[in-house]
Amino acid sequence: MELDERLAIVSAQEELLRFETFTHEDAWELGKIFVAEAMDKDLKIAISIKLMSGLTLFQYSAEGSNLSNESWIDRKFRTVLNFEMSTLHYALWLKQKGSSLEERGLDPTKFVACGGGFPIYVEGVGTVGVAIVSGLTDVRDHETIVKCISRFIGEDNVPHYPVD
Repeated sequence: MELDERLAIVSAQEELLRFETFTHEDAWELGKIFVAEAMDKDLKIAISIKLMSGLTLFQYSAEGSNLSNESWIDRKFRTVLNFEMSTLHYALWLKQKGSSLEERGLDPTKFVACGGGFPIYVEGVGTVGVAIVSGLTDVRDHETIVKCISRFIGEDNVPHYPVD
């Protein structure tokens, strides 16, 4: 699949997976969907839902996840915070530009160019938070987020990014 097609998929995902509102209770309910997915599929993942202020509304570490996952969560959060797009979208954008984190003046110990962070966008408000998964391949982290947010908001027609 061509780079432009991949960018179109993640752009469409970000357009379709938008919330009417997003409350602390919504973070709890969405988080429970993530945990159910992790348990059902025996995924060794860490999950975090944070507001743009950095306040953590939900966090869970499945059996088999580790401290390294928290470092990835922090880096994925910072990337979405700064660019208000999914981390996979940003990675593809960098690739399209033939650029890197370092060339953009970003410290790779604080930012990432890979999947696993997704903006929580509220219609009429903007990006209010970030859903983050760490522990699988970056593309599988991304698709886990897409699947869980799709389930939460009831959006069935979301294109899926190829994971293989």
